Amino acid sequence: MQDAFSVIYHVRSTPKEIAGRAEAIALEQSVELPRAAVRDPHIAENILARVESIAPLGDDQFEVVIRLARATTGDEPAQWLNMLFGNTSLQEDVLLVDVAMPEEMLAAFIGPRFGVEGLRKLVGAEERPLTCTALKPQGLSSAQLADLCGLFARAGIDLIKDDHGLANQRFSPFAERVARCQVAVEQANAETGRRCCYVPNLIGSPRQIAEQVRLCRELGVQVVMIEPMLVGMALMHELAADNLGMAILAHPAFGGALRIAPALLFGKIFRLFGADAVIYPNYGGRFSYSPQTCKALAENLLHPWGGVKPAFPVPAGGMQVDRVQEMLDFYGKDVILLIGGSLYMAGDALLERSRTFVENVQKGGAR
Repeated sequence: MQDAFSVIYHVRSTPKEIAGRAEAIALEQSVELPRAAVRDPHIAENILARVESIAPLGDDQFEVVIRLARATTGDEPAQWLNMLFGNTSLQEDVLLVDVAMPEEMLAAFIGPRFGVEGLRKLVGAEERPLTCTALKPQGLSSAQLADLCGLFARAGIDLIKDDHGLANQRFSPFAERVARCQVAVEQANAETGRRCCYVPNLIGSPRQIAEQVRLCRELGVQVVMIEPMLVGMALMHELAADNLGMAILAHPAFGGALRIAPALLFGKIFRLFGADAVIYPNYGGRFSYSPQTCKALAENLLHPWGGVKPAFPVPAGGMQVDRVQEMLDFYGKDVILLIGGSLYMAGDALLERSRTFVENVQKGGAR
């Protein structure tokens, strides 16, 4: 098997059973037959997966590396995911941890179209960290959300995204909301000279999303948000491949439903499939991610990886304004800080607190 790639799993097993368990994963993720049933020499040599290594991790946990044939993926995103963790994802004792591919295989994927550099140019921030907030809560009218959009843009927040719960509800229909919010940001930018971007949420069936994309293009939207785990990671990849013309902010909703390590799912797979920036739960917020997980995830988004452009880490999830400097010290300048609820808690002083957030990020990023 010369044209192949490696997939890394963490497997719960006893030392006595781990070799058989690893062999079972290799068979399940390639031929789905007992080894004795594979009689074709070509398939046995070039398609049947191999156990590359087994290493103990302690407490009946093992790292298992399986070598898979590239030919089984067809260089197609959904099938690639299927080969990584299709049937094996149904087995509770296995966690998909990482993947290692040769550069020529990476080239089969789109990766970020804008990436860190492109997003920086879009909002006019060549060096500093970027800022982001969310329009919420659900239930506000399109006019109310547009008012918020204009306020955040006047405060200088770079990316003003729909909350991931905003879709095409009656209280703020997609077409009406996007039109109003886009105008509000453009008017604020004309007043301030900034390049803040409204980021609508694309969600629905493929046909609905295609219509949403058409509308966003007509309105001059420059960044959109997608929940790949809800609408399909292959759909995100296809949008990027079709020259969407708008940067993609990927949201992690439903990303905890599978046993895939966050550093791989959000840090590598989302990036590989075309996300220019990826939102994920930061440590110390509403979720239980550790600093180590967050650091690994951010590094996977940014590190050199063949010809795949780096993507922005967007730590979020209950972040407070007073943690800005801590997060900048942790992540450095290549980060987008997403703060929502902590701004809204200012009530009537929302504009002032939002301006303070922007100023603190700019000052902290210059240190």
